Amino acid sequence: MRKQLLSLIFLALTACSEPSRTLTKLPDDAVILAFGDSLTYGTGASRLSDYPNILAELTSLEVINEGIPGEISEEGLERLPALLDEYQPKLLILIHGGNDLLRKIPSEQIAANLNKMIEEAASRHIEVVMLGVPQPNLLTLTSADLYQRIAEDRNIPVDLNTLPDILGDNSLKSDMVHPNDAGYQLMAGNIFKLLQETGAL
Repeated sequence: MRKQLLSLIFLALTACSEPSRTLTKLPDDAVILAFGDSLTYGTGASRLSDYPNILAELTSLEVINEGIPGEISEEGLERLPALLDEYQPKLLILIHGGNDLLRKIPSEQIAANLNKMIEEAASRHIEVVMLGVPQPNLLTLTSADLYQRIAEDRNIPVDLNTLPDILGDNSLKSDMVHPNDAGYQLMAGNIFKLLQETGAL
């Protein structure tokens, strides 16, 4: 019985340590499209310190920054298809919905827009990685529930901790809702680790 219990514990630990989704390894000439709002654009960062620029250095791949400050997910959904066709990326890094949450747009509407963005990528055989954006909260920051639900439903890798951790630490922020250079460095580093863990790198 004890041996069986130890085996179950080992299996549980092994399952926890494995990434939930495996991605196709990116070729050396792959293009990554970083898509989102001000968190992708790099509001609060000094020149060349936005996360896509740092990620390009870490991966030695072309990472295109297509972040627009203030954009809501409905506007992002309208903008994304043409960019996917123009750049033909192998991977889409999706960080969107923060402005929707600040404006108290219903979570069902945000989720519907994000799901359609993922569908646009999937229809072009482009894989997706997503970061969860925290729900505005005065006490503790955690990613809004909709991000985990979407990731599970769509079977895509998601990082639910990086942005809440950064935006919950004043030493990593330039203002209430944006990282500083150190925050963007950590953001890029964690995305890099996620891409390694899921087999993209």
